[in-house]
Amino acid sequence: MNATRWALTATLTGLSLLGCAGDGAATEPAGQLEIRTLTYDGQIRHYALYVPGRENDTPLPLVFSLHGGGVELEDQIGIRGHKCPFKLWMELAECEGFYVVYPEGLPGVYGKPTWNDCRADCTVSSSADDVGFLLALLDAVAAEHPVDRGRVYASGMSNGGFMALRLAVEAPDAFAAVAAIGAAMPAVSGCAAASEPVPVLFMNGTADPNMPYGGGTLGNPPKASHGTAMSTPDSVRLWSELAGARAEAPVRYPDLDPDDGGTVTVRDYIVVGRVWVRLYTVGGGGHAAPSLRERYSALFERYFGHQNHDIEAVEEIWRFFTRVNNDSGPGR
Repeated sequence: MNATRWALTATLTGLSLLGCAGDGAATEPAGQLEIRTLTYDGQIRHYALYVPGRENDTPLPLVFSLHGGGVELEDQIGIRGHKCPFKLWMELAECEGFYVVYPEGLPGVYGKPTWNDCRADCTVSSSADDVGFLLALLDAVAAEHPVDRGRVYASGMSNGGFMALRLAVEAPDAFAAVAAIGAAMPAVSGCAAASEPVPVLFMNGTADPNMPYGGGTLGNPPKASHGTAMSTPDSVRLWSELAGARAEAPVRYPDLDPDDGGTVTVRDYIVVGRVWVRLYTVGGGGHAAPSLRERYSALFERYFGHQNHDIEAVEEIWRFFTRVNNDSGPGR
């Protein structure tokens, strides 16, 4: 991790998500990305904040993008040059008009950033009060910018996905919806059981070597110190039953890249027209966020499995977040 972190202005061109500049015309948004600090619980915490150029006095949604275990902030926002589907949140924010916060966890056993999610049998992650930190960070951003507190969302990958699910369990009033990629509910939980329905999206690969789709011990190879997870179907069932939601027929996406080793199927779980759970099953997919543009290397795939190239993960997640806020349903 860099000893010195800096503020910078994002220069993003060629927006193409959700039809923004879909004709390929370059754009030059005025949005700004800044790496900042927040002292919480006696410790200095780092985060990055993206403010779109269209900011005015109108309250805007806010998305938390939570990194996977061991991923440093600079890699999550893509300023080191590595491929990262999650840096595309900033382009989408500029297009759609919302804030993006990239928080960073504290070092775990291996000295890299981690989140204290609900896995009671995981011994390699930080023991920090990360729910408290993320809620304090939400308050800090909202104190400086007009945030629509009814449209605050959390999305995360792997350890960050488990953390997003913890927010759904422990802070359901603060987050309108959460999304978990390469993550599921913990098999041995250190948190209370979920008691309030929250719209939840899962996006998991059936051939994930690090987070088994069918549940079990995490890690590649599996390591007891990394804890265990429920199966993806059981995790979906937990949240859909809590909401009283029923499954719709699955829909398969076009196979845009026949060479990526798989396909994507999406299935919604609905109550009176409102989506409460959405499951993206990435057939043949590994421990990687699907992306059309940010394609991981063959070396990455050798360890983490195939990355799907039929959908753009952040675009699909934003569609879900937008959908749940436009739907009407009981309880929210």
